[in-house]
Amino acid sequence: MASTGLLVVSNVKHLGKSLRSIEKYVSSLYIHLNVTGSTSNSLTTPPPVWGRLISQLYANSSSYVGNKIDLRVLVSPLRPGVDVPLKLRKPVDLIFSDSHHPELCDKLRAALNVSKPTIFLEDSSSTDLGSHEDNSQEQKMYPSVVLGGTFDRIHLGHKIFLTQAVLRTCKRLVVGVTTAAMTKSKTLPDLILPVEERIALLREFLTDIDSTLQYEIVPIDDPFGPTQHDPDMDMIVVSAETLRGGQKVNEIRSGKQLRELDIFVIDIVESNVNDGIHETKISSSNTRIDLLGSRWRKPEPRPHLPIRPHIIGLTGGIASGKSKMAERLSNMGAHVIDCDKVAHDVYEPGQVCYKRIVQHFGTTILSSNGRIDRAKLGPLVFGNPLELQALNEIVWPQLIEEVNRRLDSLRAGSEVPKVVVLEAAVLLRAGWESNCHEVWSMIVPPEEAVKRVMARNSLSEAEARKRLSSQVSNHEIVAKSHVIFSSQWDYEFTQKQADRAWKILNSELDSQHSSSL
Repeated sequence: MASTGLLVVSNVKHLGKSLRSIEKYVSSLYIHLNVTGSTSNSLTTPPPVWGRLISQLYANSSSYVGNKIDLRVLVSPLRPGVDVPLKLRKPVDLIFSDSHHPELCDKLRAALNVSKPTIFLEDSSSTDLGSHEDNSQEQKMYPSVVLGGTFDRIHLGHKIFLTQAVLRTCKRLVVGVTTAAMTKSKTLPDLILPVEERIALLREFLTDIDSTLQYEIVPIDDPFGPTQHDPDMDMIVVSAETLRGGQKVNEIRSGKQLRELDIFVIDIVESNVNDGIHETKISSSNTRIDLLGSRWRKPEPRPHLPIRPHIIGLTGGIASGKSKMAERLSNMGAHVIDCDKVAHDVYEPGQVCYKRIVQHFGTTILSSNGRIDRAKLGPLVFGNPLELQALNEIVWPQLIEEVNRRLDSLRAGSEVPKVVVLEAAVLLRAGWESNCHEVWSMIVPPEEAVKRVMARNSLSEAEARKRLSSQVSNHEIVAKSHVIFSSQWDYEFTQKQADRAWKILNSELDSQHSSSL
C-alpha cells in the first residue's frame, strides 16, 4: 500500500467519493486544488478567497474517512504569481485526480518524481471550484499575522485554524505555543506533548502546506506572548471562543502605543461525538481522551522475562481506580496479583518484615493481637520522607521476592495463565517495571484524588494532601506507561477503555504466538 498520495481536486462534489476510493491506498494525502481549471480568474484571485472552500473541504473529509487519513490542503499553489517547487515532507507515491486534467497531473508527477501513472477517479472533465469561492469574505492580506494555542497533536480544527492564517499572510506568520505553565487546567494535561515536540510538528505542518512564508513559532507562558511588544504585527486570528482574548490583545497594545491588530474570527468546528464526555467541538482534549486505553507507547523488549505469562504492571496513585481496573481485567481473564494483599502477608508475625518494622518503629504500632496496625503505622510515614524511605527499604525487597515466588509457582503449574496483572501502587518507585513486560496506569486529576481520599478515608483536606504528596506524579507515571486509563468519568467509559486495551493486547499476543509457530 502506498503511504502518501496527492489528490487533484477540481470538483468538491466528488470529494466524498474520491476519498472513499483513495483511503485503502494511502495513510496521508495532500490536496492540490485545481484553481487553473476554475471559472474564476485564478491568476489574480487572492488566497483568502479560498478560505471557506478549504474549511468546508476539511470539515467534509471527517465525515467521509474520519481520522484514517492525514489530509493536508496545499496553500502555496494558490498564491498568484508564486511559482516555486512544492516542498512536501513526505515523498508522494501516487497522484489521483477527480477529473481528467492530464496536463496538470503530468506536471505534478514530474515535479514530485512520481513514476506511476495518474489514477483518474472520474471520467468527467467538468470543474466546480469557482462556485464555492468565498467572494463575500474579506480578501485583504497582511505582511504579518499572529495566532496562538496549545496545538497538541494537530487535528482537523487546528488545520482549519492554521490554514486560514496562512491564507491571510503574504510574508510572516507568528505562532505562540503554550507551555506547561498554561496547560494545567486542560483535560488530561499530563498527556499533552512537550512544547518542543508540539512546535516541531507545527512547523512541519505549516512548511508542508506552504513553504513560501517566514514562520516564527515560539513558546509562550502567558496568553498574549509576543503580541504585547512586537510592533510589526498586523492581524490576529482567533476562534469564536477566544475572541475576547484577541480584543484584550488590542487593549494591551493600545496601552503601549502599539498599532492595534485586525481580528479574523474562525468558527468553531463541531464534533460529531455527543456522549457527555468529549467536548462538543473538535479539540485536542478529545484527541487525548481517545488515547485512553490505546497503545500510548510500544513496550520495550524484556528478554530476561519468560514470554508466558505476559506480565502487566498496573499502577497509579491513591484513589485513581487501580483496584477496580484490576477487577475488570480479572473478569476478562487476567490472573491478578495484588501487591497490597501480598504486603499484608509479609507483615505477619514471624516474617522478616514484621521483625524489622517493629524494631524500627516500636511496639506502639501493634494492635492488641500483636499484628502490625496499619492505621497506627500510616501517620508515622505519610508526610515524613525519611520514615517512609526506611519502611520501603524494609518492605520492598521482601515484597518483590514473594511476588516472584508466586510467579514462579504459576509458571510451574499445569495451566500457565496468558496474562498476569501485577497491581502495585509502588511499582515505579520501587523500580519493578523491569519485572513486567509492560506498564498500564490509572490517572485522575490531583484535585479529584484529594476529594476521593477525603471521602474514602474520612480525612481532612490537609491529611489527604499529605498522603498524596508521597505519590509519584501523574507526569512521571505517564512517562513510563504503555497504556493509560483515567477513571475521572463514569463507570461505563472506564470500562470502554479497559475493553479497548484488552482487545489490543490479545491481538498482539495472538500475533506473537502465530509468528513463533
